[in-house]
Amino acid sequence: MLSRLPDRGEGPRAALLPEVDHDLLAETLTAFANSDGGTLLVGLDATGQPTGRVSPDEMEGALRVAETRCRPPVHASWEHSETPGGSVIAIHVPRSPDLHSLVDGRVLVRQGKDNRPLGGKEIRQLASSKETGSFEEQESAGASQSEDWDSNVLDEYLQQRQERGAARTTDLQQLLFEVGAITAGGTPTVAGMLLFGRRPKTFLPQSGIVFVKFAGTEPRAANGSAGYGRREEINGPLARIVERAWNVVWEEMSVGAVVNGLAREDKLVYPRFAVREALVNAVCHRDYRISGRRIEIRMFSDRLEVISPGGLPGYITVDNIVEEHFSRNPRIVNGLFQWGYIEELGLGIDRMIEEMVNAGQPPPEFKATPYSFAVILNATKTGFPTYRWARQMNERQARALAFVRENGSITNREYRTVVPTVTAETLRLDLVDLVKRGVLLKIGAKKGTYYILK
Repeated sequence: MLSRLPDRGEGPRAALLPEVDHDLLAETLTAFANSDGGTLLVGLDATGQPTGRVSPDEMEGALRVAETRCRPPVHASWEHSETPGGSVIAIHVPRSPDLHSLVDGRVLVRQGKDNRPLGGKEIRQLASSKETGSFEEQESAGASQSEDWDSNVLDEYLQQRQERGAARTTDLQQLLFEVGAITAGGTPTVAGMLLFGRRPKTFLPQSGIVFVKFAGTEPRAANGSAGYGRREEINGPLARIVERAWNVVWEEMSVGAVVNGLAREDKLVYPRFAVREALVNAVCHRDYRISGRRIEIRMFSDRLEVISPGGLPGYITVDNIVEEHFSRNPRIVNGLFQWGYIEELGLGIDRMIEEMVNAGQPPPEFKATPYSFAVILNATKTGFPTYRWARQMNERQARALAFVRENGSITNREYRTVVPTVTAETLRLDLVDLVKRGVLLKIGAKKGTYYILK
């Protein structure tokens, strides 16, 4: 049980509670249920050591009280383990299809290791997302495991899952039902077909990726006419799609060389992790309800665009995409996590920005419309000066740094034009934070203040 806690300790899907606290217990149940679910370990301190201050009898009553403080009640399961330091209770909270609030009206979600209350607009966005239902759970009409699944792909998944620490299963059908790959009657779901299907496109024509390479910076052929240099259609189960898409991008990506001593080291235009993360995110989080449109990868001479159908899910916006996490397709996300394509849930965007910046390239651009979301990796001919990216920087700060690199400096007024949807005080604190981190240097005072790279 304790092995289920991520190595990083508390996070988007894990929480520690040293002793029974009805209020904090109810808040965490609500936050997990409104987000992607998670596990709450009661009886462990902040370092992960048992406190000896919890008992199973006390926990059973406390959980009933906490559940009734949620509207509607959050239903969770729990299990008990005895350690040399005392009892530890693991409470497992699934993602809920309902929107949950506390009795005082607050709606909470999990942000990092905190339970964050949502504002009015965010609550409406989350409620709208919940109301659409979970398309990935729906039955894939006409499909069967024996006829339409690839047994080699399924075996690979089970092996990878076991290598990541999961126990060997003795009841395969029960496991497949628990992970959302089949219905209670054994029929493949949409998620099951996408993960294990031999030809998912037969049942979901919108699955797959289209790759197109253009010669220049515009969607035209080398001679200026309409057209492209290469076009590939990539189909199959999701794990194969990610690998094949990466291989196509690799084949077409410019590779430079850096001489380190007597060794020649190849240097990619776009960092490997940033490209793979953009691909995996598109596959995981696209809206599979949208038919007639597939994920698109567009490669230009100066940028790589990965465009997925469907706007941002839940309460996620371009401004909070680094700090927040919400999955439209949690079963698909968990499947690729078990496969090893996702290193740790909720941290990919942060590391994507880090890899791009440390490679001397601008931070990724994120563009959202009601019906699509695009990740744009830009490349420069000369590269930018690099610095050590600090985790927990937000996407607003990434935009500020991109502005500084392009223009040499930034003022508070200029920052407000870069991010017009955020309050002036929030932006001022962003710049103060970058100064404290040693990334920016403050020049001048009062209205004459501006910031440059340190």
